[in-house]
Amino acid sequence: MRKYSYPIQVAALIGWLVLCYTASAVGALGSFQAQTFYGQLVQPSWAPPPWLFGPVWTLLYTMMGVSVWMIWRRGGWSSNRFAIGSFCVQLVVNALWSWVFFAWQLGGAAFVNIVLLWLLIALTIAVFWRISKLAAVLLIPYLLWVSFAAALNLSLWIANPHILG
Repeated sequence: MRKYSYPIQVAALIGWLVLCYTASAVGALGSFQAQTFYGQLVQPSWAPPPWLFGPVWTLLYTMMGVSVWMIWRRGGWSSNRFAIGSFCVQLVVNALWSWVFFAWQLGGAAFVNIVLLWLLIALTIAVFWRISKLAAVLLIPYLLWVSFAAALNLSLWIANPHILG
């Protein structure tokens, strides 16, 4: 395992967090009108209030950044190329979902996107598990939230075919 100096480790943690928050910002650009759009959808009784999404995603992106940083600390990109690569791919798919659902209003495509995201998160957890169990465990709340979001996506798509058709 490669050893990094404390300043490099801190800079890397900040860098991974910035990458995760950047993905969040890209998704947020696609959901600029999300509150208005989400409010006009027929929603299931179990749908969370709109204000809950921001704090939950902020916590999840923070945990994701710490998780990938822990993997990076175990030998960097060269030793963990597949693990870090799978993390980065799922991050791109994550950012894309908001665009597909909110900006382009494609319920079916958003559902396919979120199922793909779920599979990629599960793969990332499995790969991280072999390197750092704690890093993998930090991604489990993310997988659970995306599971819930997938069920919500499907429910909204079915209940709103005139909008999300």
